[in-house]
Amino acid sequence: MHVSMCQIELRLPENHSLKGKRQIIKSITTRLRNRFNVSVAEVDNQGLWQIATLGIACVSNHRRHTDEILSNAVKFIAQNYPDVELLGSEIETLT
Repeated sequence: MHVSMCQIELRLPENHSLKGKRQIIKSITTRLRNRFNVSVAEVDNQGLWQIATLGIACVSNHRRHTDEILSNAVKFIAQNYPDVELLGSEIETLT
């Protein structure tokens, strides 16, 4: 069994309130869950309205599969949310 985790740091430059941030993050997390069947949560910087840190987790029998799913999730955010700036992402796998 392989468990892969990804931490994504996002910047929301056009956002001006926590309410606006919640709307964007809820949209991203819902779409990731539905499209990739992963667990997603905002894991840090909840009080900042222009920075968000998301944690994504995936479990599979094959490491390559989990890495591919998480890489595609990061690409999905970059391609589908042009107003969101991707500051960085890090993938870690436990076997």
